[in-house]
Amino acid sequence: MVNNPKALWDNCLSLIKDNVTEQQYKTWFAPIVFEKYDEERQSVLVQVPSMYVYEYLEQYYVNLLSKALTRCFGQKVQLNYRVVTDKQHRINTVVEGEEPTSVEPAPPTNRANKAPTTLDVVDRDLNPQLDIHKTFHNYIEGDSNKLPRTVGLSIAEHPGKSTFNPFFVYGPSGCGKTHLINAIGVHCKEMYPQKRVLYVSARLFQVQFTDASRKNTVNDFINFYQSIDVLIVDDVQEWATAEKTVTTFFHIFDHLSRLGKQIILASDRPPVDLGWLPERMLTRFSSGLIAELEKPNVQLCIDILNAKCRRDGLTIPADVIQFIAETANGSVRDLEGVINSLLTYSIVYNTNVDMRLAERVVKRAVKIDNKPLTVDDILEKVCNHYHVQQQHVFSKSRKRDFVMVRQISMYLAQKYTKMPASRIGQLIGGRDHSTVIHSCSTIEQRLKVDKEFSAELTSIENSFKLKK
Repeated sequence: MVNNPKALWDNCLSLIKDNVTEQQYKTWFAPIVFEKYDEERQSVLVQVPSMYVYEYLEQYYVNLLSKALTRCFGQKVQLNYRVVTDKQHRINTVVEGEEPTSVEPAPPTNRANKAPTTLDVVDRDLNPQLDIHKTFHNYIEGDSNKLPRTVGLSIAEHPGKSTFNPFFVYGPSGCGKTHLINAIGVHCKEMYPQKRVLYVSARLFQVQFTDASRKNTVNDFINFYQSIDVLIVDDVQEWATAEKTVTTFFHIFDHLSRLGKQIILASDRPPVDLGWLPERMLTRFSSGLIAELEKPNVQLCIDILNAKCRRDGLTIPADVIQFIAETANGSVRDLEGVINSLLTYSIVYNTNVDMRLAERVVKRAVKIDNKPLTVDDILEKVCNHYHVQQQHVFSKSRKRDFVMVRQISMYLAQKYTKMPASRIGQLIGGRDHSTVIHSCSTIEQRLKVDKEFSAELTSIENSFKLKK
């Protein structure tokens, strides 16, 4: 029989305090309030200030909590949480804690640098490498993402069975691509637990392939990926200089397509603007659905912020929400970062969120673009740097200086404006998209071998920052 459960809980906190930093303890464990111990059910109920704190504890400290409870209570007990979801109206909900894992939490890319082998193929308990917090439930719909979200949900419910295969989604950084493709994977795994679903970044795929090549296990690598039912690859634009990786992926892609397996790809630009993409792969991508994700407008940003505040039990005044939405540059990632920072500040310093705190956090967390760069801005800076008139850049002259300025302008325009290559070409002398792609490739190659030229471009890019 447990005589003094509160004292035992205090002993748990003492053990935890010895295993974490002082700041970690103050932020995540000090706010926990012990409520009761149910001896019959062998469960401990504690109160936490928000859903965010509950999820953080469960994601990173579930094993530590379990070990401390077992040691202090002398038996394995279930940890339950009373989560405050609305401080103002004193609304809360009780949720059960997760069972501890057999190993301590690892970074999201578990076994990241290890190339898959044939041993992984027979392992039906494949780690899908998905972020379970990125779901359709918290992927707020708006004008900028309605089509991709609708298609993604359809794919998750009928993987490989629809005309949306492959599904290629593209858009600028921070618009929600990674969240969407994760949500597809999570929902698909919920509906079809037996399916082998795998999320992998393009960079990780390349590292694994390189490792397999070095160890002469490429066949094992290919066999592993050919066993996947739903393959999700993020940031494929990073394969720009990885010809062998692209060739290997094509064989995997072709095999999975013929078997009716679902393939989902994400990039910061459409396939037609991936200059390194072989024609045969461009044709394959076009046979499915290519969908664009635009940056969310202010109203969608407000909806996203309000939804996250409700979920995390955070109360933020409407004017502060409006301020954050208007200054986050349409980036969902920036929105989440600001809210997380505000929540942490409010917990650590036990203070309410107001405009003063929001301005402080936004200034540190968000790069504010008062006036986004345009192609005209870039042309002006590059031409001034090289003392060349814009009319010469627009002309058909093949003079070396004019060609170089034209290529640099196209390269920087693609880097800073995220416009399609076809549009950039139109604005710089009426060129076609293939000219822009060739120009970008030429500049990228020169940057790798010419340090003086690289310094010149850095100087031009610094002038962009001065402009702002």
